[in-house]
Amino acid sequence: MISHSNENMIMDDANSPEINKKLMGKVSSDFVKVSDQLKEASYQIIKRKFSANPIFILTENPVEIGSTYLDINILKNTYEYKMSYLEEFAQRQIIGEESVEFFKENYKDPEEYCCLFVLDEEFAGFIYLPYPND
Repeated sequence: MISHSNENMIMDDANSPEINKKLMGKVSSDFVKVSDQLKEASYQIIKRKFSANPIFILTENPVEIGSTYLDINILKNTYEYKMSYLEEFAQRQIIGEESVEFFKENYKDPEEYCCLFVLDEEFAGFIYLPYPND
């Protein structure tokens, strides 16, 4: 985890080595089930100019951020997927004001990668996963 000059903010360098292989396997196998839906939602968020930086929150427990997009077990998925974006994370001070530009600079191409904010037991952070090729 990188605390980029703000204790109240969570930042993670993309796919940090701190993420254990078991968690990456769990997230990746679940992501494959819903990747088409997330890619379309990301496209719509950008196209409708809500944000250039969509973020999808993965959680097994209720959280008060984002809008529910896919409930647990809709597509036999493990996580609930919520839609959000950089501006909401900044407004809620999950990403500190002084870290917004840092986040934008490190945000991966949303046509190729999905930005996931994973909340799973001992891990909370950003993971970028590539959308599967058709």
